[in-house]
Amino acid sequence: MKILVTGSAGHLGEALMRTLTRAGRDALGIDLKPSPYTHRVGSICDRTFVRECMIDVDQVIHTATLHKPHVATHAYQDFVDTNVTGTLNLLEEAINRKVGAFVFTSTTSVFGSALVPPVGEPAAWITEDVVPVPKNIYGVSKLAAEHLCELFAKRHRLPMVVLRTSRFFPEADDDPEMRSAFAPENAQANELLYRRVDIEDVVSAHLLALDAGLRLGFGRFIVSATTPFEPTDLADIRHHADRVVRARFPGCAELYAARGWRLFERIDRVYINTRARDTLGWQPRYGFQHVLDSLHSGSDIRSPLAREVGIKGYHDTVFADGPYPV
Repeated sequence: MKILVTGSAGHLGEALMRTLTRAGRDALGIDLKPSPYTHRVGSICDRTFVRECMIDVDQVIHTATLHKPHVATHAYQDFVDTNVTGTLNLLEEAINRKVGAFVFTSTTSVFGSALVPPVGEPAAWITEDVVPVPKNIYGVSKLAAEHLCELFAKRHRLPMVVLRTSRFFPEADDDPEMRSAFAPENAQANELLYRRVDIEDVVSAHLLALDAGLRLGFGRFIVSATTPFEPTDLADIRHHADRVVRARFPGCAELYAARGWRLFERIDRVYINTRARDTLGWQPRYGFQHVLDSLHSGSDIRSPLAREVGIKGYHDTVFADGPYPV
């Protein structure tokens, strides 16, 4: 069974290709950029290229995209071309080739303004039922691509799973205040409480989604580390998240202090992965308890796969005032 992986030179694409290759599965990696895991170099905006790559393909994992870090460096049309038209090209050729399953990598960024509640309100509890309110061209284009995927699932009976992934990139935060207050590893450990997921867990969700497509017809799932918070915590974590975490994880304060780390004082949203766990059978391994276990043992908080893939960056240019312009 041949699997087409788009975006094979990127963080997730490479992680998928590494995992599939080790498992002895037949995977074809395509990307704009050459890489050790890219078999064919070209653009998903090129319909002929897509058509040729789809020959003998049984399943598709579509991770190729322009990301949020490209918002300040690329035109709106670039986002439409890649994220919308490129996805449409893949969907139409998948139908032409009678592909058996299609997994689309989306993002929690589609929720946009729905992620931040008004001042004085509790933190937002984000499930798949929250109505997206995109706030930039990245979110708009990814949501449009999601709608195309749903249309093809319903009109053309293409087995389809959309995965809204939370943060898994290893780069430092684009917010200068965050970078000045927290080391990247510290900030990303904190984010596993509510808005981050390890790339190894993202890969496992995608592979489960491939198998679930035929059974579900269509499904949309949030992919984020399992939060320890409950709905009853939402008012408290908006202003005193550190207190809630210390109460929930005895010994956390000592482990953090030994590393010179701090917890976030305030959290404004929590991503809920219950539907992915219940429906896909997904079992994320790298949550906040794993962070504490790693601190206790003196080991790396990242999965082995995350360490292998490493930091790839989103631009060829190096920016003096941050990982990418905003």
